[in-house]
Amino acid sequence: MKTLTITLPESVESEEFELKMIFAGQLYERGKVTLGQASEIVGVSKRTFIEVMGRFGFSVFSESFEDLNADVSNA
Repeated sequence: MKTLTITLPESVESEEFELKMIFAGQLYERGKVTLGQASEIVGVSKRTFIEVMGRFGFSVFSESFEDLNADVSNA
């Protein structure tokens, strides 16, 4: 994995976990990383990542109709 260092203003009062969830959730929703990779970024299991995603406004389901059909077919 690559390492990313971000410098934030002192006024940003967020915990590391929250920032990692926001970053990983965005990458996952945009299709840049898999669910497993997103959970690794945060440092939690896939199950925990899925359970916590909703609290941050992310959906485990893809927004595209084609992806939804593929998910239903694979289920």
